[in-house]
Amino acid sequence: MTPGFSDAAARWCALAARLLGWRPAEFWNATPAELAMALAAPDDATTPPPSRDTIARMMERDADD
Repeated sequence: MTPGFSDAAARWCALAARLLGWRPAEFWNATPAELAMALAAPDDATTPPPSRDTIARMMERDADD
């Protein structure tokens, strides 16, 4: 029998649990693009993380008012 969607989903869910610490609900609420981005290696390891100021600005911009 050919593996189907449920087989593939179970494998990806297990991978997300092991590598990302995601619970099933986090896996099922993520889009395929989010899962791919979370599992992908950074394109440029020399890119610094965002500064505190940048994070604060993003939090203000995207606040749930």
